[in-house]
Amino acid sequence: MFRSLRALFAPSTASPTNNSADLCATKSALAAALPEQGQLNIPVAKTGSDDLIGHSTIEHGRYLTRQDRWTELSEKMRVADQDRAAVSDGMPVADLLAFGARSDVVLAAEHALSDGKAISDYDLLGGISELEGEMADNPDDPMIATVVALAHIDLAWAWRGTASDTTLPPLHRSRCAAHFDRAAAILPKCRKNAPDSPLIAAARCALLAGQRKSNARVSDEYERLITLDPHNQRHMRAMGSHLLPRWFGSYEELELQALRTAARTQDIWGAGGYTWVQFDAIALDDEACARVDIEYFLEGLRDIVRLRPDQQMINMLSSYCAITVQNGQGLNDQADLVRSQMRDTANWLIRDHLTELHPLIWAHAANGFNNSVRINSPERFAARGQRDALRAISDLFREELRSGMDVTFTPSGLQFSQN
Repeated sequence: MFRSLRALFAPSTASPTNNSADLCATKSALAAALPEQGQLNIPVAKTGSDDLIGHSTIEHGRYLTRQDRWTELSEKMRVADQDRAAVSDGMPVADLLAFGARSDVVLAAEHALSDGKAISDYDLLGGISELEGEMADNPDDPMIATVVALAHIDLAWAWRGTASDTTLPPLHRSRCAAHFDRAAAILPKCRKNAPDSPLIAAARCALLAGQRKSNARVSDEYERLITLDPHNQRHMRAMGSHLLPRWFGSYEELELQALRTAARTQDIWGAGGYTWVQFDAIALDDEACARVDIEYFLEGLRDIVRLRPDQQMINMLSSYCAITVQNGQGLNDQADLVRSQMRDTANWLIRDHLTELHPLIWAHAANGFNNSVRINSPERFAARGQRDALRAISDLFREELRSGMDVTFTPSGLQFSQN
C-alpha cells in the first residue's frame, strides 16, 4: 500500500451499462474438448485505454501543473477532498489529482534510477526542487504541500527499490531516509491547516509505512483516516495489511481492529468493516487466513453485497473468493478450510448476483489485487483476466455444462437451456 507512485495507475473497469458490455460465448475447458457439452454465455464489459481507473483525472492533474495552474489544482483537490469524491473503485479523486501533479517528477526519477547509468544530483533533485519552490510560493496551502510530501514519499521508495536491507547501497539508503524525513517535516503543517482532510491523513499513513518505526501507532493513524472517510473501503483494507506481523502489528491486533472498525462503521457497512480490514490481510498471510472469524467475515461480505450490489463490487468479491484467496492451498490446513468456504461463497455470488464480467478486475485478482503491478498492456491484461474468469465460472457450472445445458447470464438472472 502506498509503496509506489505507480500503484495509482492500476487499471480497473468502470461500472459499465448494459450497452457497454458484449455477450461472450465460450466453451468450458471440458466443453472445448467435448463439443456436445453446453456453452457459457456472459456479457463482458468492454476494455481499453480509457478504462484505466481515474485516467482522465490523473491527466488533468498533470496538465494543470504543466501549465503552472497550481491555484486551480489546489482548489480542485480541496473540493474533492472535502466532498470525499472517489472514482468507481474507491480511489479518491484528490489522490488522483495529486498523483498527476507529481507524476512527471517522480516517474522521471524512477526511470533514471532503473536505468543503471550514472546520474547527476541535478537530474534527480531538479524536479523535486521545483515542487519545493511551488510550496514556498504558497506557504499556507495544504494541498500543494501534500503533493510535495507525497512526491518525497514516492522518491524515497524509488531510492529504496527492491533490494534487501543488506544489499541496499549506502547512497540509496541515505537518500531514501532523507526523502522520508522531508515528508515527515512537511505533513504536520498540512494537518494543522486542514485537520479534517482524508488526503493528508492517508499521506501520514503512507509515511508511517515507509519509516517503519517500532513504536508507530499505525492503528491510531488509520482509525483517524477511517473516521474521516468511512465510506471508502480502501482505507480499511490498507490498515489490515499494515497490521500484519510483517509490517507493524500482530494477528491479535489485526482481529481487534477489524472488530473495532466493524462496530464503528456499522451504520455504513453493517458487519462489512470486519471484512474489509481482513480482506487483503488474509489473502497475504496464511496464518491470518487460518485465524479469521470466517462466519463473521462472510456475514460482512453479505452486508457489503446488500449495500453495494453494483457489478464492479460483485466482480471484485467474486474474483477474490474464487481466485485471490485460493492462493497458497495446501500450506495450512485451517486456512484451507476457510478457503473452502470462500469457494462456496464465490458460487453464491456468481450464481445469484453476477450479470456481467469485468475482465480487468479478475486480472487483478490473480495478482492478489496488488496495485503496484506494472501493466504494460491493459488489453492483454484484460484478456488474461477474462480467461481466468471464464475458467473459474465454467468450473462452477461443470455439471450443467457436462449435461449439455447452455448457461446464460442476463440482467434478470441466470437462464438455462438445453443445447
